[in-house]
Amino acid sequence: MKNNETLMELRDVRVRFPVGADWRGKAKSCVHALNGLDLAVRRGETLGIVGESGCGKSTLAQLMMGLLAPSSGAIFRARSSGSWFGSGMQMVFQDPQSSLDPRLPVWRTITEPVYVQYHNPVRERRALAEALAEQVGIRGGYLDRLPHEFSGGQRQRLSIARALSSEPDIVVLDEPTSALDVSVQAQILNLLVELQGSRQLTYVLISHNVSVVRYMSDRVAVMYLGQIVELGDSQEVLNHPQHPYTRLLLDSVPRADRPLQEADGGVGELPDNRKLPPGCFFFDRCPYAGDGCQVPQRLEAKASGVEVRCHRV
Repeated sequence: MKNNETLMELRDVRVRFPVGADWRGKAKSCVHALNGLDLAVRRGETLGIVGESGCGKSTLAQLMMGLLAPSSGAIFRARSSGSWFGSGMQMVFQDPQSSLDPRLPVWRTITEPVYVQYHNPVRERRALAEALAEQVGIRGGYLDRLPHEFSGGQRQRLSIARALSSEPDIVVLDEPTSALDVSVQAQILNLLVELQGSRQLTYVLISHNVSVVRYMSDRVAVMYLGQIVELGDSQEVLNHPQHPYTRLLLDSVPRADRPLQEADGGVGELPDNRKLPPGCFFFDRCPYAGDGCQVPQRLEAKASGVEVRCHRV
């Protein structure tokens, strides 16, 4: 059930990676992966994150999982009691084959997060694995098999069961269907929606597939060069895009109602994130660029309730 309780909040977060080194060991330059990012994740929602390759989606996922520390800014996590503290996070990865230990029977893989945290007895973990397997559509009699004995869709179901075993506050879905056959993708998406309803889950869905984000998400954040350029209700953002980049991103998606060559493939390339543009990051690719665009833009709420990083909207 969606509400306004904030489970995680990022405030002015920046992530920089040093690149190369001179003879003194000092970095020659930095990759600016995230650049002043503000974002909140609310209990019970699915927050979709979209953008082209290199926009910072994967860095954001690692940051949320605690695998990276921000170069500056702050991240706050909340327990269900409301006090700000480190809360449970789990992740469903893009490739289920490489994310499952090939040496372990799948019942041990499913309960690995619980074992690491609590060292529960084998009998308890086995019972938990059977219950979770049933919820994701895997027969209990298969739990002694190794991951290679399952299909791609079944392995992703096992990955979902593993993510749920520790009852996390937030589940990060990193391209959860992109490595699967088209015939299986809809089954996995429907399973995720069903589990969210029955277990009151909170998802952060990271994907380049706009159709998946449209189907799953309550809110959408559109990322460009490490910034959020548009944020709001998914139907409002995807059906009535306001930022020029969001329009460009949606126009680049092939549609059945127009020839493929009519899709706008984009204007220019993503700028080098080692040297950030001085003003609006989208200035050199924007067909509407003009006076006032040479200064940094802020994410501001518009009449529709959507926040947009563009003064010309």
